Amino acid sequence: MVDSLNDTPAPQAPQMNLARVQAVPWLLFILMLGLAAWLGMKAFGHGDRGDPVAGALLTFEKQNSLTVFSARFDVLASSTDSRGLLGIDLLNSEQIVAVPATVEYRLDLSKVGRERMSWDEEKQVLTVRLPQPRMSKPNIDESKAKVFTKGMWVTSDAQDDLRRNNAEQAERKAQDFAGQPDIFAMAKKAAREVVRQNLAVPLQVAGFEDATVKVTIDGDPATY
Repeated sequence: MVDSLNDTPAPQAPQMNLARVQAVPWLLFILMLGLAAWLGMKAFGHGDRGDPVAGALLTFEKQNSLTVFSARFDVLASSTDSRGLLGIDLLNSEQIVAVPATVEYRLDLSKVGRERMSWDEEKQVLTVRLPQPRMSKPNIDESKAKVFTKGMWVTSDAQDDLRRNNAEQAERKAQDFAGQPDIFAMAKKAAREVVRQNLAVPLQVAGFEDATVKVTIDGDPATY
């Protein structure tokens, strides 16, 4: 959709605001994974109730790549185009685009082996150390973009160049925004909570009713 801005002031360049963020827990898999972990503990049995580490590893095998967090926000991009003859610009145009972007943060659970887990039998604490979440390539939804174009006459070639330049710019801005420390910290917090909640269920199913799960991520302070 293209709106002429000849009589309408261009929108002010807003800061990119985080419109919606969400953690994505394994809600649909909790009971299934709990049962699988219980069977795994029995299979790798240590004592009557099995091995919590073996059960947690089996749980992770069911979902090697886990999306723990997604950030949705709007990105503003602006490009100009000039065309003319003999070095004289005759046609000047500008396109401003506000486009939704989504970035996901995933855990590679295939990297979580036994060396990243420990079980304290006395304190009933399962400790898990996760790799850093990985950020996906931004998904730029051009179908929902709001497009504003200035210019007396904008050729089809100019439209194509403006759209392509804005799409590339929007992707770069979305990548930069999603990688900001405060956003990435939210993704890591979500990763800890998702893993903690969903490992606690298999432990309870396996008979460790008083057990707790402590989750850290590479780079966390040692005292976390």
